[in-house]
Amino acid sequence: MTSVAVIPARYASTRLPGKPLLNRTGKFLIQHVYEQVCRARRLSKVIIATDDRRIYEAVESFGGCAAMTSEAHQSGTDRVAEVAAGLCADIIVNVQGDEPEIEPGRIDRLVELLETGRDCDMATLACPFPEEADPADPNAVKVVVDSDGRAIYFSRSPIPYPRDGKSLLEHRSEFLLHIGIYAYRRDFLLRLASWPAGRLERIEKLEQLRVLERGVGIAVGVVERSAVGIDTPGDYEAFVKRIQTVGR
Repeated sequence: MTSVAVIPARYASTRLPGKPLLNRTGKFLIQHVYEQVCRARRLSKVIIATDDRRIYEAVESFGGCAAMTSEAHQSGTDRVAEVAAGLCADIIVNVQGDEPEIEPGRIDRLVELLETGRDCDMATLACPFPEEADPADPNAVKVVVDSDGRAIYFSRSPIPYPRDGKSLLEHRSEFLLHIGIYAYRRDFLLRLASWPAGRLERIEKLEQLRVLERGVGIAVGVVERSAVGIDTPGDYEAFVKRIQTVGR
């Protein structure tokens, strides 16, 4: 099977404008992501999808592969689907453009889930809940899976909810933190992009619920930990320090 990773990248960011082009490490942030993704063994190609000419030119400058997409897309999934429509590939992996330290093995794991599991059209990852994270935090999305590793539900609320009177922190080991990386069978991704948001998705603002609400299976691979995303200036500062330390 042929697998391609598409990394959606946009210039606008409320908390960190121009994030893909930050380059205090000597490389653009999006270049760090691209190079990490290219290390995955199960990919035949890696493409950065953007609607911004500055990002496109930056990618070309370091020898990466970029594709210009419509400015009208409301989500990264839509942007990835536009690129996927022109590809001859079996599996499309949607990698976030702000995780420069993503482990290539995570991508291989996603591809493997779809290559070996024929009953799901989509795959994603989760990890044990980190010690520093709060299960009650709505920004930390939780997922519950069945005995075969397929998603039952994703929620911003703590699921499963403990009724024994103990605190959520005492039940931390019962929670799985969802990691926002996805693999799709190409034909399914094109259908998904054409579907309107479902009722559950509108309530929780979680796009993957559109898939479950339609009765489509999502395979969930459990890995050791989540990747570190760059969302704020402080996140980027910490990343720069880590890179400088490794380079010494």
